[in-house]
Amino acid sequence: MPGGSSSGSAAGVAANAIPFSLGTETDDSVINPAERNGIVGFKPTVGLTSRSGVVPESEHQDTVGTFGRTVRDATYALDAIYGLDPRDNYTSSQQGNTPEKGYVQFITNKSSLQGAVFGLPWNSFWIYADREQHETLLSIISLIESAGATIINNTEILDYERLVSTDGWDWDWGTRRGYPNESEYTVVAVDFYNNIQTYLSELNNTHIRTLEDLVRYNYENDGTEGGYSYPGQGGIPAFASGQDGFLASLATRGIRNETYWHALSFSQSTSRRGIDWALGGRQQALPGNRTRLDGLLVPPDVGQTYQIAAQAGYPMITIPAGVSSADDMPFGLAIMQTAWAEAELITWASAIEHLQLTTEGWHFKRTLPTWISYLERNIPV
Repeated sequence: MPGGSSSGSAAGVAANAIPFSLGTETDDSVINPAERNGIVGFKPTVGLTSRSGVVPESEHQDTVGTFGRTVRDATYALDAIYGLDPRDNYTSSQQGNTPEKGYVQFITNKSSLQGAVFGLPWNSFWIYADREQHETLLSIISLIESAGATIINNTEILDYERLVSTDGWDWDWGTRRGYPNESEYTVVAVDFYNNIQTYLSELNNTHIRTLEDLVRYNYENDGTEGGYSYPGQGGIPAFASGQDGFLASLATRGIRNETYWHALSFSQSTSRRGIDWALGGRQQALPGNRTRLDGLLVPPDVGQTYQIAAQAGYPMITIPAGVSSADDMPFGLAIMQTAWAEAELITWASAIEHLQLTTEGWHFKRTLPTWISYLERNIPV
């Protein structure tokens, strides 16, 4: 199942079984399954959508996002779920940062691209995309330029080398460099221990109340619940890996020590500063009197893209772009922005989508799926 923990939500939309769906992203679980299923995925700023009732991983990064076959569909879903919730304190931070009439008002068309300015963080992300993705995505970018937008290359994420691995997605990159106090996973492991206990304590239909209970249940039921849960002893990979994650979190006992606080500060401040630096075009001269880019265009099949956005708690959207000839796996084109910039992401994603759908004679022209007689009653009654 491609793309992580929300892959079922994405696959349901891709199969046209449902018009839209929701998914929670801690790191990758909206953007990655969306682009791998060839649909739109919208990961909002942490605090825009409530996590109340959602199985948690990290209060600092968890955010409920939306999936749709179009930007409009995903935006309608977002309009239905964003807002203040007294059961999630993080939603209070959205006050003064959201539009009065919702987000669907920002849906637009390709004419809006006239005068827009986007950046490409080439060395930060693009160099890791394969040749076929380069061909397709750069063709889309040329199309965006032909619609009147300006593209500025080498708008790099500040200090990206310290934030993400050169070998792909790795949320324990800090530890592998010898700095657990700069690791995203240091934060997530501690947060999960505490957050899952709070979640379980509110359930009425189970006696499992702690992470210790979960681990014990897996050990006691591994013969009937998915294979051996003992890491390294031949269990199925997905189940063993899940228990590995539980055990790593269990080892922290949820203690927020100096290493934890330093890792949290590093992950958040460095990623936010890095994205905002790139959006400010600090390494490049911006046209006119501009002080900020309209967005960073990135290849979301490169996991380092959504990993930095996840650590920052910043929003990101991906739209379908192409399909790999090697394995028939779809891939997307994504836009990154700063906190509370959902309206801008909707504007530019919908404009680019409209451009993809209406440009005749373009080799990579996108078409919307059609479903003739889908779910038609075929059994005579």
